[in-house]
Amino acid sequence: MENKIFHTQDLCLRTNLRCAKNSARMEIFMNRTVLVTGASRGIGRAIASAFAAEGDRLIITCSRSEQELLNFKKELEETFHTEVLASVGDISSFEYVEQLFEQITERFGGVDVLINNAGISYIGLLTDMSIDDWNRIVSTNLTSIFSTSRLAIPHMVHEKKGKIINISSVWGIAGASCEVAYSACKGGINSFTKALAKELAPSNIQVNAIACGVIDTQMNACFSEEERAELADEIPAGRFGTPEETAHLAVQLATGNEYLTGQIITLDGGWL
Repeated sequence: MENKIFHTQDLCLRTNLRCAKNSARMEIFMNRTVLVTGASRGIGRAIASAFAAEGDRLIITCSRSEQELLNFKKELEETFHTEVLASVGDISSFEYVEQLFEQITERFGGVDVLINNAGISYIGLLTDMSIDDWNRIVSTNLTSIFSTSRLAIPHMVHEKKGKIINISSVWGIAGASCEVAYSACKGGINSFTKALAKELAPSNIQVNAIACGVIDTQMNACFSEEERAELADEIPAGRFGTPEETAHLAVQLATGNEYLTGQIITLDGGWL
């Protein structure tokens, strides 16, 4: 009888300890301040929703779709009962990013998790690109992550923790014909990720990138149904990825292993 009592007490103690650990983990990871750039649609929108579901405060940005972003802000607030700051502006402009971080500092104190998602593409021959086209792609896709990272890092260093997650592409690894500028930017993001991870590791700040394959977003709306089917046949998984799958991985990276840093994680269904 005594053995049964002791066994029950031991089981209760272990259960309580597990609950306490889980509760402590939730306290650590909930109520972070998360900045997601390019959040009005596609991957960015899915990522913002996923972090809101975790109980995090959000800053969401986009360049032009103001009403779409404001509607999304309202949706997040009503669905997840979390604080959301929405901002519309040119993410390629350092001046805009400075103003954005002034608002963030005043309202939240700083950014705990930075998701650099904003990006644009150009499909066409390099010889058909103008220098303005090139500069627009580079400043939006690559310079922007310098700006946001540069301004997010001081708070993270002060707090001795932080996560920076850059949304990249398999084209940054393999390169794509007729997408030279986009591929160059994504390759730059990958190198940026690896270098910055080494720089920030002593401060307990992790920097990783997700190299997406074909994700089913508006960016791929240029493909006909026949082209989509042919492309899906090339992917061993037999389909396009979803924004929600990318978002799930981003949340895992933001809440998980503090020893995992400087990695380019390919999410492409085994394609490349």
